[in-house]
Amino acid sequence: MTTPRWRPEGPRLNPAERAQLLWIFREEAGLEFPQDTEYVIERKLQDRLLQLNLKDFTEYIRLLRSPAGRPELDQALEEVTTHETYFFREDYQLRIFQQELLPQLKALAEGRRRLTLWSAGCSSGEEAYTLAMLLSDAGLFDGWTLRVVGSDLSRRCIAHARRGVYGRSSFRAVPRDYESRFFAEEAGRLSVLPAIRERCLFLHANLLDQERHITLGRFEAIFCRNVLIYLAEEARERVIQLLHDRLQPGGYLLLGHSESLLHTESPFEAIHLQGDVVYRRPPEGGRSR
Repeated sequence: MTTPRWRPEGPRLNPAERAQLLWIFREEAGLEFPQDTEYVIERKLQDRLLQLNLKDFTEYIRLLRSPAGRPELDQALEEVTTHETYFFREDYQLRIFQQELLPQLKALAEGRRRLTLWSAGCSSGEEAYTLAMLLSDAGLFDGWTLRVVGSDLSRRCIAHARRGVYGRSSFRAVPRDYESRFFAEEAGRLSVLPAIRERCLFLHANLLDQERHITLGRFEAIFCRNVLIYLAEEARERVIQLLHDRLQPGGYLLLGHSESLLHTESPFEAIHLQGDVVYRRPPEGGRSR
């Protein structure tokens, strides 16, 4: 993705316009930006104004609020959100998931012989494919139905995920044997093999849209890593409740290394593993000790 170039001669963002943009992004996607981000937002959206031949951000805001502005609002959200990811990101947590949690999830879903994981905020899909590879490599699920759902606010990222073709920057943490076993060379890039791709479903979804996610059913585990840190408090509470509701009782939520529910009110119980803290929806009958 090309980094937008700030143009000193381009449209400038004044404080009133900034406040209106922040309100729109918070209402639409729950996003919260640090203080003094005028320059960052201005830089990321300036090219959009120039491409649309708009003279200032007031005109741009008017477009975003208009009935015809939905496609541009999606584009604006593409520009101001972070999409950085790669395969096997935070690999220490993935090892814990594979070694400690997958056997528990097998026991949880034994009667169904179906295991479904959700990568919420999956960006361009590397995390979802990583989870599918871990399931394939676990040696626990012969004859099971396995599915990984990846969702993201960005239509562009979801299109990338569905293609399943990646450059070298996505492979900075991939174990060498995984690269040779689960990918094929394709015109200087690497594509995910069909056996892994077939287990993954990608969809465009806003985490604030409760009804959009009800149709997905429930999951044995949800990865929502480095998403909550970008949300305003009210949106974060709504998303945490959504994640809880989409988990099977006894299922697990895994957050990013900079995120925690330890000092917040939440419907989850914290489970301390060796080297990590994860969160569980209490099993039926209340909290287990």
